[in-house]
Amino acid sequence: MNDERIHGTLPSMHRRGTHPRESRPKRRLLLKICLAVAVLGLVLCGCVAWLSLKATSIKTNLEDASQLVPQLKQEIVSSDADSASDTVATVREHTSKARAEAQDPLWTLASGLPWIGTNLSAISEVARSADDVATLGLTPLVRVYESLNWDALIPSGAGANLEPLRSAAPSVASSAYAVRASSQRLEEIDTGQLLPQVSKPLEDATAELKLASGALDSASDAATIAPAMLGADGPKNFLLIVQNNAEARASGGIPGALAVLTLDHGKLTLSAQGSAGDVGIMSPVLSVDPQQQQIYSTRLGKYMQDVNLTPDFPTAASTAQAMWERKTGQRVDGVISVDPLVLSYILQSTGPVSVNGPELAAVKESGLPTELTGNNVVPTLLSDVYARIAQPKLQDAYFAGVAKEVFSALSSGKGEAKGLISGITRGAEEGRVLVWSANASEQAVISKYALSGAISGPSVLPAQFGVYFNDGTGAKMDYYVKHTVQLVKQCPADDYGQTTVRVTSTNTAPADAATSLPAYVTGAGIFGVAPGTVQTNIVAYGPVQANVESTTVDGQKTPFAPYLHANRPVGVVAQQLAPGESKTVEFTFGKIVQHTEPNVVVTPTVQPVKDVILPTANTTCDHGR
Repeated sequence: MNDERIHGTLPSMHRRGTHPRESRPKRRLLLKICLAVAVLGLVLCGCVAWLSLKATSIKTNLEDASQLVPQLKQEIVSSDADSASDTVATVREHTSKARAEAQDPLWTLASGLPWIGTNLSAISEVARSADDVATLGLTPLVRVYESLNWDALIPSGAGANLEPLRSAAPSVASSAYAVRASSQRLEEIDTGQLLPQVSKPLEDATAELKLASGALDSASDAATIAPAMLGADGPKNFLLIVQNNAEARASGGIPGALAVLTLDHGKLTLSAQGSAGDVGIMSPVLSVDPQQQQIYSTRLGKYMQDVNLTPDFPTAASTAQAMWERKTGQRVDGVISVDPLVLSYILQSTGPVSVNGPELAAVKESGLPTELTGNNVVPTLLSDVYARIAQPKLQDAYFAGVAKEVFSALSSGKGEAKGLISGITRGAEEGRVLVWSANASEQAVISKYALSGAISGPSVLPAQFGVYFNDGTGAKMDYYVKHTVQLVKQCPADDYGQTTVRVTSTNTAPADAATSLPAYVTGAGIFGVAPGTVQTNIVAYGPVQANVESTTVDGQKTPFAPYLHANRPVGVVAQQLAPGESKTVEFTFGKIVQHTEPNVVVTPTVQPVKDVILPTANTTCDHGR
């Protein structure tokens, strides 16, 4: 029985499949799986470690390159071309290393993975863009920079060799294109799916490249048209207008001194000086755009003093060109406008000038300063001259004489390039330097920038507002008027934007201005405005396709004159201010289709523009309705 039991159990064990020999293959399979998982884990850990090393290297090299940018800027500002070239070479070493790391095969493979791949791709794009900027942007730019003598490019009495600038134009354009292309590539990356450690540096790099792209585009355009405008191909004659901010006009002030500024191979000369009054009355009146004539009257085409009642400088300049040709027979190649504050910026670089020309002999006993500086030229031209000189013709002579002395100092080579360029750039940014060219290709480039003074075209931002001042007193009282301008974003209505333009004006003239100020300054009531009181026509422009819906003065609704200019809505309100009086005029614009951040352009006055334009305010809206 024992044998039977024993023999009887063996078959049952085989049936259950529990023989030790049969379990060995499964154990081997399990062991292989475990080994494979372990190897895969090690490979993944190795890949992660490798990618981490690459990421660290990319980050370190890009940071090292970025830290050299301030040094490079300083070397360029200091005209240290050799050091700038060395710095760019070091920047390229770092960016090329970062780019090489981002082109590693494993990094490229991992860039195709979900989630993490998006971040790796973004890092690769930053590295690629940085290297393109260094190699295709900075390197050729610094190379041509070495060939330029910036001091020699400033117009002077000696002239300048403009060929290096003309030869540099293609390289500057190439650099601008490379930086612009890199900037656009970074802007196209969707940062919403990125880690904060990736998205923040990407956003910073995008912002920096956008600024650099704008600056290089400007440099490229300047290098393209500047040689011809400076007379590289023969003399260029520009009508120079010095606007007088003491009597407001939309683009600054009434045209005071006039002169013909000639540029011949960089050599600057001034001739045919006079005043706007010398041009006389246009008969018949020159034809002007009907929309602008409706807003600003036929005076635009009748008097040189009124060509800039319109804020559109191309219109004012082309009209002034036609008036000058009719009066003198000379057709100028363009028009340049500045104001006394720009003259002060120039004098800050050139140093003082002596006022001793023969045309000033009749006013030597006036007590006006015989030496003008960057500090005293503005009050002298816009206030003191009227207090000390009674005859308008002698006032004009003094004004013109000062302008001549300042430009003579410029043409004689006084002042260094950096300071002069800085001063003129500041004037352009404030709307005090305006340029128009009769050459269509040159004007097409100028029209891209604020110094064109255009109210339409590529220089005008989508949600741009404008506030302009035109004197209605017929005098020089605007020297005493202070303004602030502020945009107030209102709650949207019917899915359209609404913005209120708030303009606060104060007459700071003394209480006894009617008697203490010269009659020529107050107007003496000749045009129906009480002496000491200032009358101003405030002109507000909205963005294209918007509407002027209402206006108020100190919170009370007031009638206004609505117009349309270049498809932009225009509202006009006339106000009077007695000495010491302040008023706030508000224009509310509705049906605004632009969804970009609004900005405002204002008439440049005696005040710094930064003190006039206040930060945009926002009205609190109830979004729960």
